[in-house]
Amino acid sequence: MTRQYGAELVENNAVKNQKRALVTGGAGLIGSHLTDLLVREGWRVRIIDNLEPNTHKRGKPAWINRDAEFVQGDLRDQETIENALQDIDVIFHQAAYGGYMPEMAKYVHVNSLGTAQMLELIRERSLPIKRVIVASSQAVYSEGAGECPKHGLVFPRVRPVKQLQGGDWSVRCPICNEPITSVPTPEEAPVGGETIYGLTKVDQEKLVLLWGKQIGIPTVALRYSCTYGPRQSIFNPYTGVIAIFCTRLLNSLPPVFYEDGEQTRDLSFVEDIARANLLAAETDALDGLPVNVGSGKAVSVREIAQRVSGALGIKIQPEINGEFRPGEMRHLISGTERIRAAGYVPQVDLEDGLGRYLDWIRLQSDVRDYFSEAAEILRNKGIVHRVTAS
Repeated sequence: MTRQYGAELVENNAVKNQKRALVTGGAGLIGSHLTDLLVREGWRVRIIDNLEPNTHKRGKPAWINRDAEFVQGDLRDQETIENALQDIDVIFHQAAYGGYMPEMAKYVHVNSLGTAQMLELIRERSLPIKRVIVASSQAVYSEGAGECPKHGLVFPRVRPVKQLQGGDWSVRCPICNEPITSVPTPEEAPVGGETIYGLTKVDQEKLVLLWGKQIGIPTVALRYSCTYGPRQSIFNPYTGVIAIFCTRLLNSLPPVFYEDGEQTRDLSFVEDIARANLLAAETDALDGLPVNVGSGKAVSVREIAQRVSGALGIKIQPEINGEFRPGEMRHLISGTERIRAAGYVPQVDLEDGLGRYLDWIRLQSDVRDYFSEAAEILRNKGIVHRVTAS
């Protein structure tokens, strides 16, 4: 009996000492992989997700970890979020309304107001939260950093609509107006957000970092580069260039390029993004800071389409319609010195990650093209423009 009692005591102490996490948006691409990682690492995890229909058209996905507690609810509902926050040590705030969707008020209500209400509730209820990690984005930058032959490292302004209407996609030095070469963007680059989504991501990270400093709780804002991988929604036509290209090609439709397809992106596999979150929760080296998370490498949209097409064995030439999205950055490479100094090393390169994503999407049933209808909506709403130069 003494031996059994001792074992029970050890087990009870182990449960008591488990770290307890709340993952908002935990049914989504990043949130679900983060949940899996935390569970494997011995955390007790609670998920809250509203199962946004644009992303989860078929309801609760089968991949939600069975060892995590799942709460279906809206971050904006005070009673729901207060209950979800009970007995939590660390918040991984992944929930957000994303992409290029036209609902301005919803972005602000979900991302900005939802975050502010959660932080306010923690403070007013004196909840014993020990740390908050918020999902920010490279979209907070107006444009990626550049190297000017005359002026060195510069931070170019967003390209004017008039320039883009003339079919001039170049990024220029803000001092001499000469073309520049894309280089890694450090966290010290100016932020502002040139899309509604980007603007609300600035809100989220500034709210969390400021709040943390005011009340003395460690906080970190992780500025994700373009994230991809298994579980990326095949229903949402506004997010994820790899997912969009795949669904188009699998429906015998061409990938569509905005501008000329030579835009470059820094792509990160979702499991690497999950590891970055765990690192931010376990080190104090990043406390109070915005932190880029990316591969530190650039790949063009055209190359992405070629890789996807080649891997699927579906050879359809991309479509270029002379269209562009005002506020979209031309080039961005994440400068990752800050997070690498804290011990972060990406483990999945593009070839491996893309292969794993394609293995997953081949197993999905009824993969449809939702992009065509969405693109027309964006044109009608003035979010996508057309070149007017003859």
